[in-house]
Amino acid sequence: MGEIKVSPDYNWFRSTVPLKKIIVDDDDSKIWSLYDAGPRNIRCPLIFLPPVSGTADVFFRQILALTGWGYRVIALQYPVYWDHLEFCDGFRKLLDHLQLDKVHLFGASLGGFLAQKFAEYTHKSPRVHSLILCNSFSDTSIFNQTWTANSFWLMPSFMLKKIVLGNFSSGPVDPMMADAIDFMVDRLESLGQSELASRLTLNCQNSYVEPHKIRDIPVTIMDVFDQSALSTEAKEEMYKLYPNARRAHLKTGGNFPYLCRSAEVNLYVQIHLLQFHGTKYAAIDPSMVSAEELEVQKGSLSIGQEEQ
Repeated sequence: MGEIKVSPDYNWFRSTVPLKKIIVDDDDSKIWSLYDAGPRNIRCPLIFLPPVSGTADVFFRQILALTGWGYRVIALQYPVYWDHLEFCDGFRKLLDHLQLDKVHLFGASLGGFLAQKFAEYTHKSPRVHSLILCNSFSDTSIFNQTWTANSFWLMPSFMLKKIVLGNFSSGPVDPMMADAIDFMVDRLESLGQSELASRLTLNCQNSYVEPHKIRDIPVTIMDVFDQSALSTEAKEEMYKLYPNARRAHLKTGGNFPYLCRSAEVNLYVQIHLLQFHGTKYAAIDPSMVSAEELEVQKGSLSIGQEEQ
């Protein structure tokens, strides 16, 4: 139980990468928590947005691996926002505070939906250079909760946790997936009532992505073939919405592949970011490119052989 939390990797991450807290709204209670790692001279980093149950550290395996290859990576945790417009406005202010004009976004589940909404919100003055959408969706109506979305704020914490845990895998899973679920349950326990209620509200509030506003953005859709909280219909809808998107399929990984299949996820992230090398939107230190590209080619080769 709780293998990840006591692992050397996680402890190394917590002891070497500081957690920053930033307020960008007039309301002092709205605090963004984030890990910012890798070379500061990179002006178009990759930013990770967590799912409903996640905190910024659920992406620690991506931070450790990608910064080792010379990428600048930011993983964050949202303050309490009750609607998508308010979130987008707050996120824009955060990017202004960090002096980042454009960014690449990796969003998991709710994080992926918010990444798309932010790209849509800023489409007239683009702030999103590319998107990686992991187990994500484009329309909140798939959860059939739009009618309860406005009452989450009234519910006690234990009830909200029960709703979230209902989407976690309950069947037999391999040890790495079991560890990932344990870790996410632990992260869920660390969230307060208003944090959880606001995230569930954002997750279920009636809203959908308008693809014509973001169709010029390079997209990679990452999903798993085994059981996850996302229905087949929701996945198909994403493929239809982004017909030109690259697809990164993982045979297994459940709801949290970035924790239990991190090597594959990291490789797909590198493959996605490869297209921006040598441009001003590269998320990697130029001096690290040749060694990193070699490693990605080796990884792509082994994935291709496995699939054959």
